[in-house]
Amino acid sequence: MDISKRPIGIFDSGVGGLTVTKEVINVLPKEDIVYFGDTARVPYGSKSKELVYKFSCEIINFLKQQNVKAIIIACNTVSSNCYEDLKSKFDIPIIEVLNPGVASAIKVTKNKKIGIIGTEATIRSNQYEKKIKDKLKDAKVYSKACPLFVPLAEEGLLEDKITIDVASMYLEELKKYNIDSLILGCTHYPLLKNTIKKVIGEDVTIVDPAFETAIQMKKFLQEKGIENKDGGNHKFYVSDKSDKFDFICSLVLKENHIAEKVSIEK
Repeated sequence: MDISKRPIGIFDSGVGGLTVTKEVINVLPKEDIVYFGDTARVPYGSKSKELVYKFSCEIINFLKQQNVKAIIIACNTVSSNCYEDLKSKFDIPIIEVLNPGVASAIKVTKNKKIGIIGTEATIRSNQYEKKIKDKLKDAKVYSKACPLFVPLAEEGLLEDKITIDVASMYLEELKKYNIDSLILGCTHYPLLKNTIKKVIGEDVTIVDPAFETAIQMKKFLQEKGIENKDGGNHKFYVSDKSDKFDFICSLVLKENHIAEKVSIEK
């Protein structure tokens, strides 16, 4: 099979990676996509690095069986904790979401005060702060773990009162630091973007790494000469089936898909 005709693999712990998938579809409308959401084991952010690595290896093996030509890790927890190890282990091009988020934040900040919100594992890894300060030495970086955002997004509680209350609790601290940009350091968080914007204020630029990630994939495919010119089919797999995934999928992508449940643990 011509490598250009092979699909792009995208994976996440659940529905969050759909925000990256949306941008990939917009930027690369002719690419076939195979998406895997690990809905049976979400969230990843509270799990150990070793367990997240094990889950990621199982998913990448599954995506390789689907004959993908490249993979996007649409999960900040995996990107910040396991990317280098996964890149070393597998002989397939892998793109992650952390570096595109860093590049975007550095582009938009004016006062060099950057906020980051993410899962406990992503914030604990300190990767965002390290990478920002590597590129912008005098940056002030303020991080906050927001563990309840993932279950709220998975439940589809995107702009409910409870979500606004939780966002207010988490973001109050960051508001004190006069940040002018806020990285959504978890691919679930763009689903809560309206709520986050309402709480953090109009003066703060929200940085969603999804678009830059899609651009990075486009550049890679063009450089290798393996961009698809006549595809556009999208398949969705999950490790546990619920109507919520299909509902949020339709909400994010503006098209209906029925995800197929598969077991990848063997």
